[in-house]
Amino acid sequence: MKLIDVVQFAAASLGGSRARTLLMILAMSIGVASVLILTALGEGARLYVVNQFSSLGTNLVLVFPGRTETAGFGPGMLLGQIPRELSLDDAEALLKSRAVKRIAPLTLGSSQISRDALNREVIVLGSTSDLLEVRHMSLALGQFLPAGQTGESVCVLGAKIRRELFGNESAVGAWVRLGDRRFRVIGVMAGQGESMGFNTDEIVIVPVAAAHMLFNTTGLFRILIEAKSRDAIEQAKKDAETILFARHNNERDVTVVTQDAVLATFDRILRALTLAVGGIAAISLSVAGILIMNVMLIAVSQRVQEIGLLKALGAPAAQIRKLFFTEAILLSSVGSAVGLIIGEAGVLVIAKIYPSLPVATPWWAVLAAIGISLVTGVSFSVWPARRAARLDPVTALASR
Repeated sequence: MKLIDVVQFAAASLGGSRARTLLMILAMSIGVASVLILTALGEGARLYVVNQFSSLGTNLVLVFPGRTETAGFGPGMLLGQIPRELSLDDAEALLKSRAVKRIAPLTLGSSQISRDALNREVIVLGSTSDLLEVRHMSLALGQFLPAGQTGESVCVLGAKIRRELFGNESAVGAWVRLGDRRFRVIGVMAGQGESMGFNTDEIVIVPVAAAHMLFNTTGLFRILIEAKSRDAIEQAKKDAETILFARHNNERDVTVVTQDAVLATFDRILRALTLAVGGIAAISLSVAGILIMNVMLIAVSQRVQEIGLLKALGAPAAQIRKLFFTEAILLSSVGSAVGLIIGEAGVLVIAKIYPSLPVATPWWAVLAAIGISLVTGVSFSVWPARRAARLDPVTALASR
């Protein structure tokens, strides 16, 4: 038989049992769609994290108080020991490095902001004028923080805070109250949305020294370092470790990491997660393959006389096996095509529901889903095909 004849014969056989064929196609398509949707979610999570870190700035080195290996609950905490704080002097000392372009010390707290009868809780971020450039933030109105480590009672409002407190009125030049202190609004940030877990439109930025007075603290939450170039990032990291080691009595009590290192760690974790959920979804394709095998075994018992007639007309065992393999390939191909349509439709629906999540099906997931469906479909058809090929034509024709 020619290839076209084999395909037509297999298609006619499948068309003769439409309900059974539709169920097998449905099982295969669900498996393919599951692989596409789950891998798209994993890839979307990875891209979301990448975008969040990219929005922090470029050529960044981050300094945290405490060592990563001693972070968390440990014996020292039972004795009241806490990581040594980072100070403003520590931050200024980092500018001695020739690889450092600028630094932005950060302190963080929560306070109530009020204007007349309006009030709400806000996150207050204390920093310096360099934060605008280091974090690639944008002003909508007014000016940013004054230069230096000033303790002036001035603030810059996030876009949403300005809207809630002032509506259509001008905010620049007005006074607001943070905790028990009054601050003059000198600027309003442009709308930027979510960044690393909190909404930058809902923060209030004040000079770092003013934040220390507001929260009665002296330590820093983080120090952001911007290296002079991408090639200078590692040198800036080494210099920061050396400078702080010397300032902290030769104790390695800080953690210095590059933005790329943190991003690479998250990238590896989320890629592994994507592969894991894709593998779990691929198991459903094996289930679909088993369904194909079981249904084709039943089909062999129902088509005994048909197979006997083919063998009596001279069809060799290899030809019989080819017919069953062709049926399996057709089922897997149609199931894969339907699964691709369902999967892509599911990804589009998720993108509409969660627009901030950049869901996208990776190309390798599409190829893997189609490949696995074809392999499982053909593999699980081997036993039914061999069983059909071994039928004795005389016995098969005599059966009823």
